[in-house]
Amino acid sequence: MIILNYLYFLIITLLGYKWLSASSGSMVNPLNKEERMMMDGPEMFWVLTFSTGLLAFSAPGALDLMAIRLLVLEVFCLIGLLFVCKRRPQWTAASVVYAIFIFWLILGLVYSPAPGYGFRVILKYLYPLLIMLLASTVVRDTEVFLKAGLGARMVALVALIVAFIPMLEGTLFPGVFWYGTARAINFISICIFSLALFYYTDEKKKNLFYTILFMLPCFVWVFRTSIMGTTLAFAIFYFFHYKLKSLPVVFGVLLLFIVAVFTIPSVKEKMFFDDNNANASQLRSGEISTDNINSNGRFAMWEWSLKHFYEGKELTGTGTGNLQETFYAIRHPFGTIRIVHSDYVQMLCDNGLIGLVLFGGSFLILIFHSFYVYQNKHHHTGIKICAIVAGASAGGVLLTMMTDNVINYSMATISYPYGFYGMMLGMMAKEREG
Repeated sequence: MIILNYLYFLIITLLGYKWLSASSGSMVNPLNKEERMMMDGPEMFWVLTFSTGLLAFSAPGALDLMAIRLLVLEVFCLIGLLFVCKRRPQWTAASVVYAIFIFWLILGLVYSPAPGYGFRVILKYLYPLLIMLLASTVVRDTEVFLKAGLGARMVALVALIVAFIPMLEGTLFPGVFWYGTARAINFISICIFSLALFYYTDEKKKNLFYTILFMLPCFVWVFRTSIMGTTLAFAIFYFFHYKLKSLPVVFGVLLLFIVAVFTIPSVKEKMFFDDNNANASQLRSGEISTDNINSNGRFAMWEWSLKHFYEGKELTGTGTGNLQETFYAIRHPFGTIRIVHSDYVQMLCDNGLIGLVLFGGSFLILIFHSFYVYQNKHHHTGIKICAIVAGASAGGVLLTMMTDNVINYSMATISYPYGFYGMMLGMMAKEREG
């Protein structure tokens, strides 16, 4: 079945190249299925790229197609930005700070004892920036934005179905989609996108169904990281939409999260060592100790990593890729674990407080800018949908990075908030141009 990964990779790569270099083409109009809309090559390439971020091609025994696919996509994005697209990318404070963060990672190679791993880390962090810039350059119309967003949702739906049918996973799609953790984090953006469409389109039942559908897997699979991220994304969404009036809804969402933790047996069992002695009243009285929280060894890993790679080098860390190389080489006391399960710990160890502040600052600026754009009543619906999806999903993904190495799946995770943000910027540029 490895050959299927090579075949799918070859097909999607050739199709991407064909569309990127095409002068024009057509796709079905998402606003009217009976019509076809004319598009230029970069627009078609964008729809394909944004729609297929969940494709990893990681079948065991195959070449590292994940890394090759990431590199190919970044090369295509650069070609599009530098040589194909006639318009200039839209830079904002969020993208400028993110670009400075990438530059800081590159400087981290100078003093890193593992520059090879550092280069791979930089590629993973670079992708969201390129996606944001490409979207801001290519996307000018609501139809293109919807085509890309709905395409991403359709691929996510296939990935969800395949995840629950092992026969499909093992025969037709062996290693084609990202791992369960990456899928669940990707579903945060897709869930919020569906929720936005629920509020802004006439297809209420359909989009409510998709909202619930993409919210459920993190609970069914008992992925605590994604449960937290989804909860925060919902809270931010309603704060964007209702502002201070949303506080009762926000508190309600947080209450539902707490209820889920203490009442759903599978979640409670995974959350605590002794789940029989963990309840909401103990949380309220502050009696629940971190000693009873089952972190799967995360607390110990974080403490060990910070002690050996961060303390004494708080500002700069020990070099880009150093911690990842240490865990990949199993030079640590935690068995065969190969990731530290926290992007923030990895940032502190590799690139210090400077790296963490730059990365977090870019995310926070994106959220605040999206909120500001969403509150502007003069923007059309497409811009407002992108703004609220970008801001809410960015907050959710930002939280998941506390307890997982989300950057390892950047094609499927953090590139989506930045992609929606880039499409927002592109449509705003068209508004300014009149």
